[in-house]
Amino acid sequence: MGHWSSHLDQLLPVSVKSGKRVSVNVVDGPVPKHRQLREILLAMIEGELVPDAPVPSERELVARFKVSRATVREAVGRLVAEGRLYRVRGKGTFVAAASIESQMHLSSFTEDMRRRGHKPSTVVLGADETAAPPPARAALGLDVTDRAYRIERLRSADGAPMAHEVSWLPSSPLPGLLERDLTSSVYSILAHDYGRVLDSAAQTVWAEGADPLRARLLRVPPAAPLLVFRKTSYAAGRPMEHVTSWYRADRYQVHMTLERTPHTGSGPGHHL
Repeated sequence: MGHWSSHLDQLLPVSVKSGKRVSVNVVDGPVPKHRQLREILLAMIEGELVPDAPVPSERELVARFKVSRATVREAVGRLVAEGRLYRVRGKGTFVAAASIESQMHLSSFTEDMRRRGHKPSTVVLGADETAAPPPARAALGLDVTDRAYRIERLRSADGAPMAHEVSWLPSSPLPGLLERDLTSSVYSILAHDYGRVLDSAAQTVWAEGADPLRARLLRVPPAAPLLVFRKTSYAAGRPMEHVTSWYRADRYQVHMTLERTPHTGSGPGHHL
């Protein structure tokens, strides 16, 4: 077990976040063994293991804690389900980066990350002026002959890839946009340089597996779960941005506050 073995044997029996004392051994008693093992592994994750560090194999955990394979599978499976560990087929199980929770409100990636105490960074993968594809053209209210800016960026938090983003913006009201610093917040550029304050948006969210391109960009296995956000943002009623963002589902969560309202749609919405 190498690194893990030495730390497990020396681990102080205290869970870092909760302050709860955690035994470094699994014992008989009223607390199920899989729950005891989960607490031990969680204490290590919260204490000193870095994201993407490997965890011991099922066989190693069975030998170290003298428990059954079923116990190990239950403990590790729960941590995977909770987003604390992740599996890579053929390679093993690894420590997941802490998830970042986002409130459902209109803000830029840069603002969102800074508000949560994370350091945002951006790499511009491409930026040009071209004809928009039909979905973006329709969302932005453009004619077939109208030009638009396409901006593709990789967004990171604390140096770790978080999202791949492709934005479309109308070029006519935003002359010279591509000459601005697109590693910064486009929302801020629109507000400060063009007087276009984005004040409302319509957004759709779904899940899909990472294709080869996004698996490489986001450093996740192929078909790893991603959260996809497609959003059209408006300034004083005029559509100014149509963006699709693919977020790592193991690093990003969405929090929504729901209120009971009359049901007027044909499908489930943000109501109780």
